[in-house]
Amino acid sequence: MRLQESMTVYEKLNILTDAAKYDVACTSSGTERKSDGTGIGSCQQSGICHSFSADGRCISLLKILFTNECVYDCKYCINRRSNDVKRASFTPDEICNLTMEFYRRNYIEGLFLSSGVLKSPDYTMELLYAALYKLRVEYHFQGYIHVKAIPGASRELVYRLGLLADRMSVNLELPTAEGLKLLAPYKTRKTILEPMRLVQNRMEENKQEIALYRNAPRFVPAGQSTQMIIGATPETDYQIINVAEALYQKFGLKRVFYSAFIHVNEDKNLPARTDEGPPLLREHRLYQADWLLRYYHFEAKELLSEENPNFNILLDPKCNWALRNLEVFPVEVNRASYEMLLRVPGLGYKSAMRIVKARRLGTLDFPDLKKMGVVLKRAMYFLTCNGRMLYPVKMEEDYITRNLLNTKERLPQGVAGMTYRQLSLFDDVKFGGGLHEKDVYLHG
Repeated sequence: MRLQESMTVYEKLNILTDAAKYDVACTSSGTERKSDGTGIGSCQQSGICHSFSADGRCISLLKILFTNECVYDCKYCINRRSNDVKRASFTPDEICNLTMEFYRRNYIEGLFLSSGVLKSPDYTMELLYAALYKLRVEYHFQGYIHVKAIPGASRELVYRLGLLADRMSVNLELPTAEGLKLLAPYKTRKTILEPMRLVQNRMEENKQEIALYRNAPRFVPAGQSTQMIIGATPETDYQIINVAEALYQKFGLKRVFYSAFIHVNEDKNLPARTDEGPPLLREHRLYQADWLLRYYHFEAKELLSEENPNFNILLDPKCNWALRNLEVFPVEVNRASYEMLLRVPGLGYKSAMRIVKARRLGTLDFPDLKKMGVVLKRAMYFLTCNGRMLYPVKMEEDYITRNLLNTKERLPQGVAGMTYRQLSLFDDVKFGGGLHEKDVYLHG
């Protein structure tokens, strides 16, 4: 470990912004902290904007670590104790000055603050609290703040920090306790879940307080979130989405974030390094499935099973589910329930609601659906208007799969050994690996 020497704030900023880039749980939605006219900044929904880097990470917030020094030695982390990296730490005043100056220049809309564990969880949390207290009380900053709670810190510190932040998160790190024990032996599932439960319970109590006392202080008004690293341990997609579903149901989380594992360390317990890079396509499919859990009334057991534990890399989870349940299709647009419409590929929850409202006034046809935002290139295989499909379709899994892929969309670059081709009239076409077309499409 390189000892921190005398550094300028700019040098610290370079080190600690770079160290924070692997933390993706930094959305700024779900809160509306209004300015009282005496400070600077606000959390109006219209004022929280997002911009994204090339790899999809949100950069609308000043995203930094308080320190990249850490007493833990997690095998997947670039900031682990045993790594020889340049270390730096901010002071609370430096955090405040950076946030205010960046905000005044319209560079950011808020602050995302995380940290390595310096000396102990309680010591680190006290420093985070000092920074947020100064920012709120002394600098009168009323904008958005997302802070990471440190597992193992006292309940009192978690509570005090929650009164100053808009959103709080505790990283689950890895999907299972076994994976955590293997790669992060200094952390336990219990120390991670305890602050989650505390935040949840305190949020529910706070709702009752606000109902009785309008001016009661808000506790984590934007809710809490967490993050899981995907691909560092051998869990299946089925295990991961079941964990996510349980977190939503038991802890009332706003978001579960999935971070594709990136090789930054060499360790015998980590997956072998390959030329394929981080499993970004798998991460994408998990986010799509997560969306189905939160907004489309799907359950994890409907999307995957122990017999079929991983998502099809060629098709999004909703299309994949529809193809495995063709017996319930096609759906009649003018009679189907809202819940059933949500399960039709190409229909979002907004377009499904538009359909439900519009059909009260008259019978809908395909041009009407297109005007409502329905993606007909996917939906046309699964719905009818007045008992008719857009054009005659064979309700066969193989046929529909090939047609869904026969669009302007190309196969992902990460799909090894496969090439894009036009729909063939022959069923015996083989790819380079010797697999039949059916095997590639349905089991890819």
